[in-house]
Amino acid sequence: MSRPTTKADLIQTANEQFEKMWKLINAMTEDERSATFNFGDDFNRKEAHWKRDKNIRDILIHLYEWHQLLLNWIEANKNGEPRPFLPEPYNWKTYGDMNVKFWEKHQSTPFEDSKKLLLESHKKVLDLIEQFSNEELFESKHFNWTGTTSLGSYCISTTSSHYDWAIKKLKQHIKSYRNVNAKA
Repeated sequence: MSRPTTKADLIQTANEQFEKMWKLINAMTEDERSATFNFGDDFNRKEAHWKRDKNIRDILIHLYEWHQLLLNWIEANKNGEPRPFLPEPYNWKTYGDMNVKFWEKHQSTPFEDSKKLLLESHKKVLDLIEQFSNEELFESKHFNWTGTTSLGSYCISTTSSHYDWAIKKLKQHIKSYRNVNAKA
């Protein structure tokens, strides 16, 4: 997957990855969709999310909450209310703590609600992206509130790149689940 450099590519790639993720989820059995993640005792990935997210709902909610960050950040700054992408007290060194707060906040959110929230927020993000030109999205420092990063980079990170992260995690869940149940 090449990194988008135009608005059309950004929208296309976001939609393709989103659809790919849903095809993977929809192809799972009900047991696979409702199972708690178990990547095995010898699973040695160090990133915190491998331990944080316990099921598909957790992944969907994570994506939804990052959509909210993007939507709220853009809307505030467009309206002249300067706001950093990450809310106080978080920064790029401590955003893992924010992700844990998102996880905690949604432990009672039903799976079906997480699906609905994500489907709606994906649409809102794409509708918002549509409002910007190629230059506004991909010209470095076009907006002073994006710092040295383009607005498009933030959009890619919260859509196609994040969906790719989810797909990898879902594939690992399916593989682990099927390996465990094949031995049973």
